[in-house]
This record gives sequence, structure tokens and C-alpha cells, in this order.
Amino acid sequence: MTLRPAAPADFAFIRSLTTRPDYAPFIGDSDEVQLAGWAADPACRLLIWEDGTAKGFAIFREIGDPSGRVELFRLALDQAGGGRGDAFFADLLRFAFLNLNAARVWLDASGENPRAIRIYTRAGFRQEGVLRAHWYRPCLGRAVDLHLMGLLRGEWLAAVG
Repeated sequence: MTLRPAAPADFAFIRSLTTRPDYAPFIGDSDEVQLAGWAADPACRLLIWEDGTAKGFAIFREIGDPSGRVELFRLALDQAGGGRGDAFFADLLRFAFLNLNAARVWLDASGENPRAIRIYTRAGFRQEGVLRAHWYRPCLGRAVDLHLMGLLRGEWLAAVG
């Protein structure tokens, strides 16, 4: 599996994931104009994870921030299970720390998505806070908690050897 920059031809694949009803409680959707904006923005990376066929996507933001932080803003796989989430997330962290030279990677996770939170925790992320009833999800008709999580470069290096 490899990561590569997303192209406009990938936007339909990305939207096919962000508009899935089973993902609606966990992930936001953006139209093609916003996706194109992120793809063109030097402070962002819109990536496709593939083995010849797209299997997932991710969006990094805040690249180049003087603090060295990089936000892993959005990610999704076409199919969960079988360890694919751990492998995808490991590739994303390797990219962030080695290619983007991140000092810190942070993200927020819906409290409605314990599977993702377990993946992030296994990768070494620490919960740094919870924004209670913060993110309104129309599909649920209510706001959900957002878990703020982060991983420092030194913690990642210690974990990967």
C-alpha cells in the first residue's frame, strides 16, 4: 500500500466515503470545490492510500506551522477490519513525521467512534481533552463529544524503534 497525492479524479472516491450513511456520525463531508482547495493549498495534503485501487484517503492541515504541529483533519477507509485501520494509520503517521517533518500530530475523534479511538490509542496517541457535546451531527440529531488527541515526534520514534 502506498500514499499518493489526490487528484481531481479521486474526488468521487473521497465523497463516496464521506457521504456513506454508516460514516455520517464520525466524518464530515466536503464538496469538490473544498477538496480542490485543500489539494492546492501548500499547508494541506490530500492523500490517497492505494494498492493500485484507492482504499482510503486522508487530509493533513496546518503544515508549516511554526510550532511544528500538523493536524490529521479527516481520514476514512473503504472497508474496516482485518487490521487495515492500523496499517493505514501507521502509514499516515510515517508520512506526517518523515515527509511533513511534523513535531506533533493532532486530531479530533468523535466520541461516537470508539473503533477509531482504539486505533489512535494503539498508535500512541494520548487523549488531551474532550469537547463535550461539541460537534453537531445532523444524522443523529444531536451534538457529540470530540476527543482531542495528540502524538509527539519523540513518542512516535520511541514506539517505532
